[in-house]
Amino acid sequence: MELRTLRAFVEVVRQGGFSQAAKTVFATQSTVSKAVKQLEDELGLPLLDRVGHRSTLTAAGEIVYRRALAMLAERDDLVVELDELRGLKRGVLRIGLPPIGSDVLFAPIFAVYRSRYPGVDIQLVEHGSKRLEELVRSGEVDLGASLLPVADEFDWQDVRCEPIDLLIAADHPLAARDRVPLAALADQPFILFETGFALNPIILDACRRNGFTPTIAARSSQINFLVELVAARLGVGFLPRLIAERRRHPAVRALPLVEPSMDWNMALIWRRGGYLSHAAKAWLSLAAELHPAS
Repeated sequence: MELRTLRAFVEVVRQGGFSQAAKTVFATQSTVSKAVKQLEDELGLPLLDRVGHRSTLTAAGEIVYRRALAMLAERDDLVVELDELRGLKRGVLRIGLPPIGSDVLFAPIFAVYRSRYPGVDIQLVEHGSKRLEELVRSGEVDLGASLLPVADEFDWQDVRCEPIDLLIAADHPLAARDRVPLAALADQPFILFETGFALNPIILDACRRNGFTPTIAARSSQINFLVELVAARLGVGFLPRLIAERRRHPAVRALPLVEPSMDWNMALIWRRGGYLSHAAKAWLSLAAELHPAS
């Protein structure tokens, strides 16, 4: 079993087809197709169920895909560790950050990190927390920022824990209160972030604990747009207090919620047992310095 065939198979799954996978691995579509067929022949089981131009994983394919991600990540760890031992490069930090809160929490770390380690090449990707967990799991990034709790396959370092505040139009009857119970919002339309943002499950789980499922009026990936939708009375929104304080709007009030265990707890995560480069360890150390645990 060769790593190149595993890489081709993984990219077919990730990219949703052979054509896009070929572009990703810089090969022809025929080469990628032959690599996947070679892998299937070697294992003696079909890995993909091909229907027209679409391919879905078989039961065997699910197992091979999961194992292939781990094997390829181990290979990448090996290369990085040996390169550092040889001193062939000054360092690369591959880090994934979410759109929510990164400007407040991580921009200051970037500035200090760059001044201390100018030779380190920082490769940044931005996604929602769930997608970042996938990238950490597959070894495509060294560190990712995600909301706690996370799966046992990750180690983590706490960054910041904030209560989640309610955003509501300033002329709404509930806006006159000092605090609002979440149950009082049962008949209000909600404005949430796009699917894949880890803040959503925190809000929806709290609603379920209070015995209701909210009506979702809109979704957005942009904080400013979400605030504007609240100002336009389309519905109520939610933001971590640290961020809500920096997104003030004359037509919107940010109010504390009366709801225990509804916190935005941001952490840096990495694969448990995986190799951490010197560049990644330096980032973790600096994050602990700038965001000491309370």
